Amino acid sequence: MDWKDTPEQAAFRREVRQLIETRLPERYRLAAARGGLEERPWETDRKSPDPAVRKAAMDWHAALHERGWVAPHWPKEYGGGGLSSLEQSILNQELASAGAPAVGGSGVGMLGPTLILHGTPEQRAKYLPPILAGEATWAQGYSEPGAGSDLAALQTRAVRDGDDFVLNGQKIWTSAAHTADAIFALVRTDPNAPKHRGISFLLIDNIHAPGISIRPLVDMNNRHYFNEVFFEDVRVPARNLVGEENRGWYVAMTLLDFERSNIGGAVGARRTLGRLLDVIRADPELRARIHASPIRHEIAQRYIETEIMYQFSLRIISMQHHGQLPNDEASMAKLYNSELSQRLAQTSMQALGMRANLTEGTEASGFADIYVGMVPATIRGGTSEVQRNVIATRGLGLPRG
Repeated sequence: MDWKDTPEQAAFRREVRQLIETRLPERYRLAAARGGLEERPWETDRKSPDPAVRKAAMDWHAALHERGWVAPHWPKEYGGGGLSSLEQSILNQELASAGAPAVGGSGVGMLGPTLILHGTPEQRAKYLPPILAGEATWAQGYSEPGAGSDLAALQTRAVRDGDDFVLNGQKIWTSAAHTADAIFALVRTDPNAPKHRGISFLLIDNIHAPGISIRPLVDMNNRHYFNEVFFEDVRVPARNLVGEENRGWYVAMTLLDFERSNIGGAVGARRTLGRLLDVIRADPELRARIHASPIRHEIAQRYIETEIMYQFSLRIISMQHHGQLPNDEASMAKLYNSELSQRLAQTSMQALGMRANLTEGTEASGFADIYVGMVPATIRGGTSEVQRNVIATRGLGLPRG
């Protein structure tokens, strides 16, 4: 298949590149040269105690907001860019290639499209503008200690009490909850219904409301990005219910359908491999050692695999462009990308040897962080086991075990 840009797409790509060239803050340019910032930095940068970090986050948000590219996939009538799936892919490719962070977090990528489809006019009018303006960030309250891969097993309860729901329970692995302003959550409103039913989708528009406590989960890189969130008799107005009561599972599945191509992940793999090759080429001693070692075959294999991942992404983008909904195809891409990211990190560590452990001051710094950071890649966003089940049952038509 010919993936070349049409003249219109090429013009749009030039527009995106010009924006990046003229408006991307230096902080993000320097970070890209070192291998990039931690995952989704904008959510934490905008509330950083460092004024320079905050300014970079808000300047970049303003640059995207001027063109409607904070939410390129939202319809224009709601303040979005109204971009086609192909235009979105071009934008995401160029941002990922430059190491430019997306902005808006879960509010833009997940909650906004869900409110556009399932929210009331009042909910859309109240919540969408602050998300676009960068005035409110949202965390996603889905996973629980006993409901990760099997999300429908969630047990956080919401009991109707007059005009409110009263929440009790716990969420875990909640990204950036400690810097978020609000949280949307799946809660069980009918404990007697089958597990995929009796679930509702609620908006808790103040994450600091009485009864909510947030505890940090520090990862192996000594970074605080994930959290536990506890709800103890938290009152949420019934008007914050999205969609029908006890039908929240279907609202949530709509939410998870957005941005399934993972073009950013495919481009990120290319960038990591390209940076590895740059480090090798710049060091004659290292280059000679790699040339005489079987690791060079591993590097060649990773190159092939990154190109395959790129083709996976383009296939899904093509399906979306033609009005098709990727399902098992998205699971194949997610499975392949997450396992590729681990193989690529492993190959990088083997190729660089002890110098990969340097955390700063050399071209090789940062690869150890990548290696450690890729450990949960086959767990987050749906485990590899879950993806294989989807591929087997929905793609190949095999019976459930």
